[in-house]
Amino acid sequence: MVYFKAMARKKEYNEHEVIQKAMNLFWRNGYETTSMQMLEKEMGINKFSIYSSFGNKHGLFLESLKCYKIRVNQILNKFEASNNGVDDIKQFFYDSIDATKGDDNQKGCLLTNTYNEFSESEDQLVKEEMASFMDNLKVLFVNKLKLDSTKNDETVLKQANYLLLAKHGLAAAARVNSKKEIDDYIEMIFKNI
Repeated sequence: MVYFKAMARKKEYNEHEVIQKAMNLFWRNGYETTSMQMLEKEMGINKFSIYSSFGNKHGLFLESLKCYKIRVNQILNKFEASNNGVDDIKQFFYDSIDATKGDDNQKGCLLTNTYNEFSESEDQLVKEEMASFMDNLKVLFVNKLKLDSTKNDETVLKQANYLLLAKHGLAAAARVNSKKEIDDYIEMIFKNI
């Protein structure tokens, strides 16, 4: 009796590249609006390959969020490494606006868009990803604000909460407002910080 050994098919695509394409599609359309057919077309691979590599649309979405976080981490690393307090936070706001203009000129922050889309969802994996990012960002804000020795802990916490919400507002504004309006918004955020 002759047995044939099943050979795993070699992927005919670069996984990182297809994840980036999926990330851009989710970024433009959101999770719910993005269909498997749209993903197939954008990524240039078939459903079988998507299921084989990522399990399902949800698994691909989680990989897309990780890909986006790598992109954002470049900005966060710059932000974390500087030591100019509130000026660093303000620069981070400007840098984050520049970074949200993706490859297809989509606007807004994928993480904030996802945070808003999944706010009523029971999806624990996505909620954990979002909570982790927001918690880390708040810690960075707190650390930068504490560089001003005139601020007490209560003021620092209130301002960090305010800045976190302002960052959400900025991400939403970036989808529809002009550069001048966004610049004015950022300037006003920091008038009282």
